[in-house]
Amino acid sequence: MTGESSFENFWPEYVRAHSQPGTRAIHLAGTLAGWVLLILAVALRHWWWILAALVVSYALAWISHFFVEHNRPATFEHPLWSWWADQRMVALMLTGKMGEEVRRCAAASN
Repeated sequence: MTGESSFENFWPEYVRAHSQPGTRAIHLAGTLAGWVLLILAVALRHWWWILAALVVSYALAWISHFFVEHNRPATFEHPLWSWWADQRMVALMLTGKMGEEVRRCAAASN
């Protein structure tokens, strides 16, 4: 990443790193599964499920990067921004706005 380091500078790069619909779909499944496991862990007091939530969500995300997108997950360099960006991406996907965001970020890089 060049220039000033901030989440707003990181976001377009994150979006471009998730350009394939398959990558985004796998991230969506992993993130939603992680949230469900976290909620169930708290509700049922199965505390080890919190670890399962992390493993499931990150494993699916990393698999999507290695086998679909063929790039390196942003988690390794910016773990907190990457987590926040993933939540933002999932929200945009659930509201049907992520495709537009991918097009916007791709156009901005040209």
